[in-house]
Amino acid sequence: MKKMQKIMKQGNVLLGLGLALIWGFGVSLGVTAQDSHDGHDHADHAAETHEDAGHAGEGHAKDDHDDHAGHDHATSTEGGVSQQADDDEHGEEEEGLRLTPEQRKRFGIVVQPAGAGSLRNEISLPGEIVFNEDHVVHLVPRVAGIAREVHKRVGDRVAEGEVLAVIDSRELADAKSEYLAASARGALAEKTFAREQSLHEKQVSSEQDFLEAEQALAEARIALRSSEHKLHALGLSEKEVIALDGEHDAAITRYEIRSPISGVVTERHISLGESLASDADIFTVVDTSSVWVNLAVHTKNLGAVRPGQEMTLRVDHSGVQGHGEVSMVTPFVEKSTRSATARVVLDNRDGRWMPGTFVTGFGKTDEENVSLVVPRDAVQNIEGRTVVFVEHAGVFEITPVSLGRMDRVHVEITAGLRPGMLYVSKGSFQLKATVVTSNLDAHAGHGH
Repeated sequence: MKKMQKIMKQGNVLLGLGLALIWGFGVSLGVTAQDSHDGHDHADHAAETHEDAGHAGEGHAKDDHDDHAGHDHATSTEGGVSQQADDDEHGEEEEGLRLTPEQRKRFGIVVQPAGAGSLRNEISLPGEIVFNEDHVVHLVPRVAGIAREVHKRVGDRVAEGEVLAVIDSRELADAKSEYLAASARGALAEKTFAREQSLHEKQVSSEQDFLEAEQALAEARIALRSSEHKLHALGLSEKEVIALDGEHDAAITRYEIRSPISGVVTERHISLGESLASDADIFTVVDTSSVWVNLAVHTKNLGAVRPGQEMTLRVDHSGVQGHGEVSMVTPFVEKSTRSATARVVLDNRDGRWMPGTFVTGFGKTDEENVSLVVPRDAVQNIEGRTVVFVEHAGVFEITPVSLGRMDRVHVEITAGLRPGMLYVSKGSFQLKATVVTSNLDAHAGHGH
C-alpha cells in the first residue's frame, strides 16, 4: 500500500513536471511568437505608423493649419473687409454723414431748430445804380488857355484841392495885371488921402482937395475889390491872391485847375497842348462814397411804394445784397416808360455798389404767418428727391420733405420735418456735394 502510494506520488510529481515543461514550452513558444510578431510587425508598423503619422500628421497638420490659417484667415479677413464694408455701408445708411469740427467750420454749417415763420408778399422793381448827382463836379478852366500840364487820368483818385492840370492863360494874366495895378493905385490913393487929410487939418489945403483925395481913395478901393473878386471867380484862393505881389513874370500866366472835392476822375477831356475855351468841360470828379439806386415803378405798383419804405436791393450780376429806404418817389410818370422813379440812397464807402450796374429792388407789401418754414437755401435736390439735412446725435441725415408756399427767401415745409427738429439752415449745399461725391444713397440716414 505504501509502495503504491509512493509510486502514485512519484507519478504525480512526474506528471506535474511534464505539465510544467509542456506549459513552459508553450508559453515560451507563444512568447517567442508574440515577441517575434510584435517586434517585427507591431514595432515596425508602430514605427512606420508613428513616423508616417508624425510626418503626415505634422505635414497634414501644418498644411491644414497653413491652409486653414491662410485660407480661412484670408477668408475671414476678406469677410472682415467685406463685413466691415457692409457694416460701414450699413452704418452710412443708418447713421448718415459724420463731419469733423474742421469740416463743419469749413462748410459753414449752421444748425437750428425748425419752427414757425412768415412769408413775405413782395413786389420786385428793376433799377440801376447811378452816381449821386449831389456829389458830382464838372470842372471847367474858367479862363481860355493852352494846356501845359495834365496830371490825372480817368479812374485816378484825387484829394480835395489837388492840382489836376495847369494851363497858360493870357486872360488870367490880364486879370492878375489888373489886380496888381488896382492894388498899386489903391496904395497911392491911401498915401494921397493921408497927406491931404493932414494938410486939411492944418488948414493948409483946401476942402476941395481933401474931398477929391477921399473920392480917389474910395474909387481905388472899389477897383481893387473888383479885380480881387474877378480872380476869386477864376478860381484863385485868398492866399493865392495875396501872393500875387511876389510872383515873377513867368507865373502870371499859370493857372492851376484844382479839384474842389475828394473823389474819382470819371471823365477827362483835356490833352497836353490843347487850346481850351473858358467853358470847356475838361474833368468830371465824383465822390463815390454814396450812390443812388433808381428803381422803375410801373403805374400798377405806384400804390405799393412810398417814401421811407424799406427796400432789399440785389445786384443782378453778382448777387450782392443790401438794404435801404426809399428817399423819394417822383410825382410824375415818364411818358416813354410809363413809370415813376423811386430813389434809394446807399452808403458806398466800401465800394461794393458799382454805378452803371443793374439791380432789383424788393419791397414788402404784407406778411403771412406759417407754422413751419426754412430758408430756401436749406432745401436741396438729390436724385430727384427734395430733401433737407437733419442733425441727429452729431450725424447729418437726409430727410425728404414736401414744399408748400414760398417767397424769395423762405419756403413752407408741409411734410417730412417737424417743429423743433435740428436742421441745416446754412451749408446744406456743401453737404449735398459731399453726399454726391461719396456715392452715398439718397436714403442714407432716413432709417432714423
